[in-house]
Amino acid sequence: MASMYGLEHLGVFNHGIAYRNLPVARLVEMALARGEGILAPNGALSVRTGKYTGRSPNDRFIVDTPSVHGTVSWGGSNQPFTEEAFANLYRRLVAYLQGRDLFIFDGFVGADPAYRVPIRVVNQYAWQNLFVHQLFVRPTAAELAQHEPRFTVVCAPGFQAIPPVDGTRSEAFVVLHFERRLVIIGGTSYAGEMKKSIFTAMNYFLPEQGVCPMHCSANMGPAGDTALFFGLSGTGKTTLSADPERRLIGDDEHGWSEKGIFNFEGGCYAKCIKLSAEHEPQIWNAIRFGSVLENVVVDPECRAIDYDCDDLTENTRAAYPVDFIPNAVIPGMGGHPQTVVFLTADAFGVMPPIARLTPEQAMYHFLSGYTSKLAGTERGITDPQATFSTCFGAPFLPRSPMVYASLLGARIGQYNARVYLVNTGWTGGPYGTGRRMSLPYTRAMVRAALSGELDKVEYNRDPVFGFQVPAACPGVPAEILNPRHTWAEPEKYDAMARKLAGRFKENFAKFRDVPEAIRAAGPVAG
Repeated sequence: MASMYGLEHLGVFNHGIAYRNLPVARLVEMALARGEGILAPNGALSVRTGKYTGRSPNDRFIVDTPSVHGTVSWGGSNQPFTEEAFANLYRRLVAYLQGRDLFIFDGFVGADPAYRVPIRVVNQYAWQNLFVHQLFVRPTAAELAQHEPRFTVVCAPGFQAIPPVDGTRSEAFVVLHFERRLVIIGGTSYAGEMKKSIFTAMNYFLPEQGVCPMHCSANMGPAGDTALFFGLSGTGKTTLSADPERRLIGDDEHGWSEKGIFNFEGGCYAKCIKLSAEHEPQIWNAIRFGSVLENVVVDPECRAIDYDCDDLTENTRAAYPVDFIPNAVIPGMGGHPQTVVFLTADAFGVMPPIARLTPEQAMYHFLSGYTSKLAGTERGITDPQATFSTCFGAPFLPRSPMVYASLLGARIGQYNARVYLVNTGWTGGPYGTGRRMSLPYTRAMVRAALSGELDKVEYNRDPVFGFQVPAACPGVPAEILNPRHTWAEPEKYDAMARKLAGRFKENFAKFRDVPEAIRAAGPVAG
């Protein structure tokens, strides 16, 4: 029981018991026994993450080594950390782990055997080990016997950094060392930090292999047609890809290789504020024994789940294996996509609910990544905030945006994929005045795009943004397709549209090496 299980390289020589790849039932039992959570009526393990209920991008760092320095696009979430500071912080973290029981998950990231990476995650908490067990690709017994990790994450929420000593911004930290293929996390219990640190690593290493890593969900139609859904957290990637009429490949992170699409993960991490069986039946039914409910309010007395309650955060989450979704694609691989959807949660209420993009417009909007940060997904976000997140995933992209845009553009062109921009945000006015786009209508528009029905309708050119807006869509009232018609005062819509177009142009000015055809595909007014 006290075997090191290959942890010698971590320098943890005097820890307690190392529990490696425990069964789900045992992890749940140990989490309950250690007081880490409670069992909800649906069998899910309900936990709270305390102060940190979302990612903390200002506390994430990349170790700046000579081999890495010229390959990272520094700035924003890519903050440099010295090798000396990493060594000191790591040494203190290891000392903290002395004498403590550890939970180890050995598995993989990447469904395609040609590109998958053996990973090891070392956890202080049993519930977090259950989380990674369900989120990543689980090994067979034979694979586990031969498993040798090529990337390691050490997560110890109980260990807090001391900023003046450790060079961090707060007690929380996520430090990625690409050269040593190691991530250390402390001071925060939010499980999404583990998930996104591994995603960041894949975004760093895969482009060298000609694979386009993407912050998107993916599903497959009855005929085998594959679709991608790009977007920031909360814009609808998980909800729209979990479609009863299609098969789920994955809900958040994928690679596009010369062979097709493959999921990075083996599970889903669904935002579940206001979750209902009526509107999201597949996600509702996937939350059962073995799932983790993160910051969802569960009454400690009667154990009733309140998905509508945001007392802890709006960023309530559910983690479960992808095969909890009926008819999921196992392993998570699909062919080359025929349809690509960019999801934006437009807080200005200006964007149409769906628009068709030319290849040049697709690259413009991919690089722009216009959307809103929704409440709770990052620390300090309490209301929707309009933002531009390059490639719909800027916080997780260590390399230059043009690396990812070039890879995606080449794939879209090579396989002639149709590209649509879908607004899951506000209509009839900006946030505070307008209303959130109807999910049933959004589903109807997406299904029409995937089935080819939108290829048969007439389009109108948007006078401000230049993209094509359908004049009709099966199952959707025509009046909501033109956002100007949903505003009580159309002249206020015009002013807001010009204002947003100006923000697009201002943001895009930072891209200096973009081909002129892509730059010209932006707003035509404003």
